[in-house]
This record gives sequence, structure tokens and C-alpha cells, in this order.
Amino acid sequence: MKKLFSCLCLALTLLVPALLQAEKNSDIKPVLGKTGEPTAVDSFDKPRLSKQWAAAKGEWKVEDGVLTGKELKADKHAAVMTWKLPHRNSTIRCSFQLKDADFFHLSLNHPKGHLFRVILDESGMILRTDRNKKDPKSKPITLAQAKRTLEPGKWYTLQVEMQGDKVVAQLDNGLKVEGQHPSLDIDKTGYRFIMKGNTLLLDDMTAWKQE
Repeated sequence: MKKLFSCLCLALTLLVPALLQAEKNSDIKPVLGKTGEPTAVDSFDKPRLSKQWAAAKGEWKVEDGVLTGKELKADKHAAVMTWKLPHRNSTIRCSFQLKDADFFHLSLNHPKGHLFRVILDESGMILRTDRNKKDPKSKPITLAQAKRTLEPGKWYTLQVEMQGDKVVAQLDNGLKVEGQHPSLDIDKTGYRFIMKGNTLLLDDMTAWKQE
């Protein structure tokens, strides 16, 4: 009987990750600190974007209550949209659907250049620092990587926490990456959404500042 009970417990433990359901606007438990009242929220319920949003490349517009991003071949560059919310320590949560996008990056800059990014594609998630373009010897550093198939037509919730020199990124399907690097403890200019391909869908934006 004890052996049967042990086997049953093991089976249930192995099933837990498979039972996690990805969906829009999931509640994900923070790791680095508690979140209080949000400092900014956008659910794209208006036809035009607020002044907090700025498109640098690609085509971005609100369609059917979600933000749709498309790469433009004429740009010869991935599509880039910025949510202009300066911060140092913060948490951001959003819903995304790759649809027919090749990849989606949530990228963070500091006032003088690129800093780090969370990379998402059909194979999973990567946390990586960016190369300092002003330093020829600088190279990007992969801090963490998690593999699991992300379905193109399915909604997922992404949450990224930044506290000092630490970053934790989680998806509501159980994927998680975390890393630490001295360069991350710096003021950040906002949140950049980068995509390559035909269509990326974004929704349910919420940001919190952490002291």
C-alpha cells in the first residue's frame, strides 16, 4: 500500500507542470518582491494609443482591443514599440500571442544604450544581456534559458521582475528564467517590445515600481 501511495504521489508531481494552463492576463506570483498598486495599466480598450507609447519601427495599431505589431520589410529592421515608463526596479506583466511572429523580445535600455532582454519564440525563453555597442570587446551574455514549445496561436502571460542586479521572468505555463549581473542595477528608460515576422498580439499591460 505504501509503495502504491508513493507511486501515485510521484505521478501527480510529474503531472503538475502539464496541468498549468497558459492564457491571457494570468496572475503570476512575484519572486523578488510584492506588487502593490500598479503605476500603469493599458488594456487597449481605446482605438488610439496613449502618449506613453512610441513606435520606432514596424506597424503598430490597436485592433479588436489588442495591440498588433507587424514587421515592415522597408524598415530592414525588426518592429519596435516602446512603453515610455522610466524606472529602476519594477515588475511588468503582459499577455502575448506569437501568432505568426518569428520571435518576441521584451527589451530594456538604460539612458546610454541597450541593457538586457527576454527572448521568446516557439522553442521557449532566454534571458540575455545586450552587447555594449560602444565597446568592441563587449558580447551578449546568456544568463538563463528554458525550453518548452510555445504555440503560435495561443495566448500566454509574461511577467518580468527587476530588482537591483537581479531579473526573474516567468510564463504562466511554468517556464521561468532568472539571472544576476552587475550591469542590470541601473536606471531604465522604459519597456521595449520587439518582434520579427507578420503578426504579434499584445494585451493586458500592467507595470509596478519596486522600491
